[in-house]
Amino acid sequence: MRTNFDQLLEAGCHFGHLKRKWNPAMAPYIFMERNGIHIIDLNKTAIKIEEAAEALKNIAKSGRKILFVGTKKQAQEVLAAKAQEVAMPYITERWAGGMLTNFPTIRKAVKKMSNIDKMMTDGTFDNISKREKLQITRQREKLEKNLGSIADLTRLPSAIFVVDVMKEHIAVAEANRLGIPVFGIVDTNSDPNNVDFVIPANDDATKSIEVILSAVCEAIKEGLEERKVEKADEEAAQQQAEGKEGEAAPAAKERRTRVRKAAPKAEVEKVAEVKAEEPKEEAAE
Repeated sequence: MRTNFDQLLEAGCHFGHLKRKWNPAMAPYIFMERNGIHIIDLNKTAIKIEEAAEALKNIAKSGRKILFVGTKKQAQEVLAAKAQEVAMPYITERWAGGMLTNFPTIRKAVKKMSNIDKMMTDGTFDNISKREKLQITRQREKLEKNLGSIADLTRLPSAIFVVDVMKEHIAVAEANRLGIPVFGIVDTNSDPNNVDFVIPANDDATKSIEVILSAVCEAIKEGLEERKVEKADEEAAQQQAEGKEGEAAPAAKERRTRVRKAAPKAEVEKVAEVKAEEPKEEAAE
């Protein structure tokens, strides 16, 4: 297993919210109550992490993208770092409504950012006024802050991983609407029914978020490595097949030459047979 009970316990993954703030749908994942606070069953957390990690590994292995979402302060830095490690898109600033359901508009905004970059490099930027330069630069900074981390996301992600599904409820709702699988760290105050792969854990502590993200990103790395190996094997097999075809080509050419050489000889023999038969027919007459 990528995470064990002790790691989760040390990171404080078992601390839930106050009993009065709980969501009854989280009852299956709650171990007990202590001092008015719900304690999460870490054995179930470990199992759920493994299930989510395996599914994410298969998505990465197939070459598809996973969008990481965590805009709360405790998650921003660690989520950005882990997503960058596995070259996956992420959102750590405000979730823009329609980021999934209105994806073409988001792509236009990203394209606008690349057009501004082009202006800066091809000399166009030098021919405009200082005021326009300032406005464009500010616009570029704003776009970079909100969308820079998803600049490489050219199509809808195949899954989203959410830290705190309650805070990111708009992202979860958009993913549900489009049928995109949702992986999420779900605390005792949240509704797990809209999440496909529930990871019951404390979503308010940076250490808790980090240990879970480390586990799933490790699985994604494995998937990406396996994809590289499979691609290398396919290329090697293709080269080998092309090599065999290359070796077979001279042999086929030689066979064709032999057939061509043998063809005139066969025709001569056929003519000789016809001539041999002609006198017999005259004699019969």
